[in-house]
Amino acid sequence: MKSLLTALAVLMLGVLSAPLCAQQTPSSAPATSAAAPAEIQKTIEAYLRHLYAFENDTKLTFGPFTETGIPGLLETNIELKQGDTQQSAKLFVSKDGKYLFRGELSDLTKDPLAEARAKIQMKDAPVLGDPKASVILVEYSDFECPVCRSLHDVLRGLLPNYPRVKVIFKDFPIEQLHPWARTAALAGRCAYQQDPKAFWKMYDFIYDGQDLISAENAWSKMNDFAEQSGLDAGTFKSCLASPDAAAAVDASRANGQELEVTSTPTIFINGRRIVGVDAHIIEQYIQYEIAHSKTTLKK
Repeated sequence: MKSLLTALAVLMLGVLSAPLCAQQTPSSAPATSAAAPAEIQKTIEAYLRHLYAFENDTKLTFGPFTETGIPGLLETNIELKQGDTQQSAKLFVSKDGKYLFRGELSDLTKDPLAEARAKIQMKDAPVLGDPKASVILVEYSDFECPVCRSLHDVLRGLLPNYPRVKVIFKDFPIEQLHPWARTAALAGRCAYQQDPKAFWKMYDFIYDGQDLISAENAWSKMNDFAEQSGLDAGTFKSCLASPDAAAAVDASRANGQELEVTSTPTIFINGRRIVGVDAHIIEQYIQYEIAHSKTTLKK
């Protein structure tokens, strides 16, 4: 398990940069032809297994090798799984199958935040604050996540100072780690469907009562919170078991995955990503956007 976690840390931090074969071609030699994707995958897997001593209990799954727009460079996603531990990373590899690296690939001719803003789906999502606010904070969260509760507490203290900020909530339950997170996500979705304003009451109740909720009592707790939020009990209970609520939670999580969200909380402030909770950075981004940005996100 330790070797997997170490490898993931290296891959995610972007410090893996190595030739995939021992003998390098001199720089004056002509460019080599592209290798077949199957051969590139085989080479990468052998390299990683050798470097990190991965045995057969570690599964490496590769996505398709796609063009980056840069001559001679491909990208792929690799998923590493060992027992209950799972993580993914984007890798870049030369078309000849010789070089592999992990890092950020940026097009300096484009707005670095535009792609994230374009991918965020805000239709039919809970909104807190002025709908016309110029600063949009999108929160991908898991109701059972302790760090997400910390974000909740930070925002509760911060937002009253910034009326030009609105919050969009997106469900991202991580069920492998948090057994009642999906139940809470369904509860939030059902509160929103019955009364959009009631969602934020549920939001507060769940985070404030997080220590009192367990996998065994989650359903009853959610029904209690719904009653305290003024929701119709029968409608709420029916919604919890409905395919519509489940589909909405799944769609929200899929949207987070499209944005390469891998942990919670992950927030975007007018497209700027913050992973975890850093009140200073959150406030810095808000103040910068209020002062400089005219960016708006499509609803």
